[in-house]
Amino acid sequence: MKKILAITVLVLSVLASSCVPQKDILYLQNKDNASDTTHIISEVQKPYRVQIHDMLNIRVKALDQDIVKMFNPVGEANLNAGSAERAYFDGFTVDLHGDIRIPTLGKVSVLGYTTEEIEKIIEKKLLEEQFKETANIFVTVKLTGLRFTANGEVGSPGTITLYQERVNIFEAIANVGEIPVTGDKKDILIIRQYPQGQQIHHLDLTDISVMQSPYYYIQPNDIIYVKPIKQKTWGTGTTGVQSFTTIVSILSLLTTTIILISR
Repeated sequence: MKKILAITVLVLSVLASSCVPQKDILYLQNKDNASDTTHIISEVQKPYRVQIHDMLNIRVKALDQDIVKMFNPVGEANLNAGSAERAYFDGFTVDLHGDIRIPTLGKVSVLGYTTEEIEKIIEKKLLEEQFKETANIFVTVKLTGLRFTANGEVGSPGTITLYQERVNIFEAIANVGEIPVTGDKKDILIIRQYPQGQQIHHLDLTDISVMQSPYYYIQPNDIIYVKPIKQKTWGTGTTGVQSFTTIVSILSLLTTTIILISR
């Protein structure tokens, strides 16, 4: 009787420790226990500043488009016909020195500037070196897509490019597949590139306050890593049924082994 009780206690203990609690699965929980669940999310995203290896899409417009053709290699008629490959060949890649090379203008330093600041820099150089005010030069600078990589416990790990200016962590994960039950939603790692090197930031997707994090919106070349939960490492299952099945199999094997040895 004592052995049966001990085995029962063991089974229940393993079941309790191996199952994934609901609070570890649900997104955006109100963990401060406030009665009002309505939250006003303040804008915390700072303007993105261009980094090494970024690719920029630069277009120059004027009253007479013929005079700015050399700055628009794709041509206005083919702007919508492109893809990631088109962006790669027609875009301007920021080199290791933080520069891009523009026809007739040569090297232009863009490292650490926002796209709006780069527009003004190029427009100023064009007016100083190539055109007059009467040409009505208009410059647009955009990133050639937001490229990021997701690894670990996601539906489809890999690298993807989204043609949007802003992408939050939930949108990024949705594009690489939902995080399964075996993924740790409470500690998502964002590996981000800075001029001084890479840094790791942590996000808890189960807490609604994650929407106020400065890392809520991803940036180009971010790496998102979703760690496995400890239950996956144990191999006992993530639900009560899975854990019970695993434990029953182990107990059956132990019982059979004891019977064979005792004979």
